[in-house]
Amino acid sequence: MFSSNIISSVLTRLVVSSMKQTHKHRYSTRTRQNYTDANRKPYTLRYAPKDVKEQESKVISTNRKDAKAIAVAKLQAGEVIAIPTDTVYGLTCSANNPEAIHRLYNIKGRHELKPVAICVASIEDVRQWGETDHLNDELLGELFPGAVTLVVRRSSKLNNPALNPGVANIGIRITENKFIQHVCEAFQQPIALTSANKSSSKSTLNVEEFKELWGELGAVFDGGQLGLSEEQRAASTVIDLSEPERYKIIRWGVSVEKIIKTVERHNFRAAE
Repeated sequence: MFSSNIISSVLTRLVVSSMKQTHKHRYSTRTRQNYTDANRKPYTLRYAPKDVKEQESKVISTNRKDAKAIAVAKLQAGEVIAIPTDTVYGLTCSANNPEAIHRLYNIKGRHELKPVAICVASIEDVRQWGETDHLNDELLGELFPGAVTLVVRRSSKLNNPALNPGVANIGIRITENKFIQHVCEAFQQPIALTSANKSSSKSTLNVEEFKELWGELGAVFDGGQLGLSEEQRAASTVIDLSEPERYKIIRWGVSVEKIIKTVERHNFRAAE
């Protein structure tokens, strides 16, 4: 038989040994954890290069042979794209696609009761989507294409309930930029158009100026620098010709003096 003193001594040694192993394990785990935390790369550094590459892949030169076809496909798919105009860069989508219109407003941060214009390819399109019987071809031919948004009564064919709800008029553009003209012609439907910037921010003259929006867009069509002067950022002049022989300047923009002279030469007078 073992004496009680021997048994007690053995048990004491086992307890002490167990405590040392537990302390060593805790120290080792804590040390490895501290080393890992101190040397772990931040999440943003690990994945940022891939995100940047994906965003930059959306930028397509308007000089690419397939640029027009890509733009049309994006519009048909209900996506919002960025595109150059004859004044500033714009955000655009199908004007007759309710979901695309909602997406456009969300990206821009624009109140959905604030109207947007449409862009078309020809004067025949202007007459199709707006009521223009009181405007002769000569006047429309002098205004378009150009840096002007013509406000008239909207046609019943423009029946998207998400496009400017409750607004009887519609602003219509035909820009001098050949790329957007060709896209409109190939798409064969009106496209909604607003400036490529967050609401209340300044309009943009190159694609880098709205880079924060790239991730939300289907594509960014790069037409280069559109101008160097701050006057260029004024965008198009918006003129209301919805009433016969009366005009009202809603927004003073590019070429406003020339536009006023043109409509006055056709017997339109400023509305009081």
